[in-house]
Amino acid sequence: MKKTLRILRRASKDSEPYWQEFEYETADGSATVATALMTLPVTWEHSCLQKKCGACAMVINKVPRLACDTCLADLKGDSVTVEPLRKFPVIEDLLVDRKDMMDRLEELRVWFANGADVSRGREMAFEASKCLQCGLCLEVCPNFHAEGKFGGMAAMAPLARLISKMPDAQVKELRRSYKKAVYDGCGKSLACRDICPAGINIEDLLVRSNAAAIWKRRLRDEEE
Repeated sequence: MKKTLRILRRASKDSEPYWQEFEYETADGSATVATALMTLPVTWEHSCLQKKCGACAMVINKVPRLACDTCLADLKGDSVTVEPLRKFPVIEDLLVDRKDMMDRLEELRVWFANGADVSRGREMAFEASKCLQCGLCLEVCPNFHAEGKFGGMAAMAPLARLISKMPDAQVKELRRSYKKAVYDGCGKSLACRDICPAGINIEDLLVRSNAAAIWKRRLRDEEE
């Protein structure tokens, strides 16, 4: 199998991008874009290469994907275009800075506190826990901007996990965060639904999360 990898490169964040082509040949029918990139003098981010960490997120043939989960044999034609994610600042070549996304998650305090009830909300928590924090959902989201307040599905998943597990007495502030970071900004385009490499049922998770964080809270407020 022979493929020409056409890669959008950049020496630094302040330099102009340029296209460079590399010829890649292999007898391995299961070779991925990540397999090819490992042999090239191109800067990119990777870790597990097993579809578990989300580090190798990039745009391949105009579609946001994980390089480790994109088989070259499945890509039509002899040429493959590879570009960095567009919603994040480029550091070098295919390496982008996802700091804004991670900073937003840190601000939202998306981790379990003492007192989390592991017996409740298991189904929603399990689905949300699949999130790789790769940022592919943000790449296709028309409402997400790196410096905006809307956290996208990358924020929705961990918040949904916490809301489903934490006691009502501790979850009040978390619901406010969910409303600001997810509910108020989501246009329900669901562009993220088909792009998630973890196969999260985003539509169902969003409905469940909205119910837990918004509608149930409003019902309680009305009753009080």
